[in-house]
Amino acid sequence: MILKHFENMISGIEAKLKKNPEGTNARKKFALEIARLGKKIYSGGERIAWCGVIAPFDLLNAMGVTSCFIEFVSSNLASTGSVEKFLESAEHSGYAIDICSYHRAVLGATIKNQMPMPDFMIATTAPCTGGLAVMEVLAKKFNRELFVLDIPQDESDKNIRYLATQIENMIDFVADRTGKPLDPSRLRKAVENTNETRKILKEVFSLAQHIPSPAKGRIFSGVVPALNLFLGTDTTIKIAKAFRDEFKNIIDDNKVDISNEKFRLMWLQSRPQFKTTIEQILEKQYKAAIVVEELNDITWEPIDPENPYDGMARRMISSPLNGDIKKRIEQFKNLAQDYRIHGAINSCHWGCRQGTGARGLITESLKEIGVPVLNLEVDVIDPRNFAQGQINTRLEAFMEMLGTRPSPW
Repeated sequence: MILKHFENMISGIEAKLKKNPEGTNARKKFALEIARLGKKIYSGGERIAWCGVIAPFDLLNAMGVTSCFIEFVSSNLASTGSVEKFLESAEHSGYAIDICSYHRAVLGATIKNQMPMPDFMIATTAPCTGGLAVMEVLAKKFNRELFVLDIPQDESDKNIRYLATQIENMIDFVADRTGKPLDPSRLRKAVENTNETRKILKEVFSLAQHIPSPAKGRIFSGVVPALNLFLGTDTTIKIAKAFRDEFKNIIDDNKVDISNEKFRLMWLQSRPQFKTTIEQILEKQYKAAIVVEELNDITWEPIDPENPYDGMARRMISSPLNGDIKKRIEQFKNLAQDYRIHGAINSCHWGCRQGTGARGLITESLKEIGVPVLNLEVDVIDPRNFAQGQINTRLEAFMEMLGTRPSPW
């Protein structure tokens, strides 16, 4: 079923690109690569690794491993409208309904034999212990070996070396199971591609900050977390360039309507992965645009090709979802200032202790710089827990409040 979904995605997107090759195609090209990855994972014949969200995917790509974080499956199940039966399967098997639905859906897919057998698994202790626990459960169900990367919470030299040593040990773990040692030339090329991708994405972010922004609606939603899966490959460069060129053309040709951007908003955590009318309501009724997401950001410096493991360790530790909440709040403030945000929407995803637990601190901290926060108690994977009428009421009250406030900028 899931394989057919990805095959249909590929044929549909390719047909659209062929029909209009000169159109605004960055999002379509990105979606096409996501579909191709999904097909590779579910087709068999590939070395497959299920991983934690912040695993070093460029290193795995350099070693010829097709890898993916497990939440990739949940997002696709939600986007196709088929996630409910997998959630119910997990719940009927005894998994608690307050487990994060990203992970509950994966457990349900495993029970229904809709998760392809991995060759091995690589978990990370960040961004959440729930993800690690599910990886441990899956390793037992698949009867596959699990390598765990223990991510320190602060970026001291000692911690960098501690994690870098683990990454080097991970290389031996992967090589032992694939029969192929790491090729130093492929690693160097992967690092160079990662750094080039970083450079281009920085340009994309700069263009997205333009007033009015070319990054409205869903055009750039969730791109960076998914693009991390292709780090180290030419694919990331190609997709990053597509967004950069499209954003630049939109700005140069004055194709963005300033009247639709009375309010600029920032989205915290993930947006709902199933279809909703949130963006349409904000844009059409309130002239409000979501111009930046928390997860669409780069928090790490270029990696030194001569010392790649330390650089990868720094990148993993630098994630705002790792460590003290103060780091994440500082990121919010920087994004709010860079994008000149009027307000923020925080999707307090059910079952996410990290997200919902920090809501009070996030609200008070952004209040300090004049940016109010709307906390929405939603489940971004499970549509059964999404009440559109209540959301509409909350959005209306929030936007009316923004209309009475002066701009913080």
